[in-house]
Amino acid sequence: MIFAPTPLAGAFVVDLEPKRDDRGFFAREFCRREFDEQGLRFSVVQASTSYNRHKGIVRGLHFQYPPAAETKIVRCTRGAIFDVIVDLRPESPTYLRHFGVTLTLENRRQLYVPTRFAHGYQVLEDDTEVGYQVDEFHTPELEGGLPHDDPSLGIAWPIAVTSLSDKDRAWPPVTRVDDAIRARMTR
Repeated sequence: MIFAPTPLAGAFVVDLEPKRDDRGFFAREFCRREFDEQGLRFSVVQASTSYNRHKGIVRGLHFQYPPAAETKIVRCTRGAIFDVIVDLRPESPTYLRHFGVTLTLENRRQLYVPTRFAHGYQVLEDDTEVGYQVDEFHTPELEGGLPHDDPSLGIAWPIAVTSLSDKDRAWPPVTRVDDAIRARMTR
């Protein structure tokens, strides 16, 4: 695997290193030893798949507060997405900054999302599937979210947004939750 750091410390784009022959290829998409060598501690407790019928759908921006803050590895297994993370670590010089990357079936890229980051994506093709590996159990009473179109985040989604869940429409803007995020996301 090839680990490429993003502008947000601790977040990485992870590319596969295919070993090719006339049958196709074989590539490792997770190896604890290789992640440990990068200083990335990750132990999967849940794996999930999201199917998205139409392009333009936005899911997120979601996170969980400590003690259930999640680290994730996200990969698009069919179609394409624009994947976005937002740094919610109050002590970080990149607090509330975001990073986005396109993940597709063809590029087989993964995004390593550190703990105390919000995560969301926009579907770029119909019939897209996304796989998640997560190191913490889903804990509804500790979940939070940010609006995908919050002007203080300045995320430029690549295409028109066609669908959001009611839950994602209802997240309060950063200006209303910044104090809570700072208090609850502190180490």
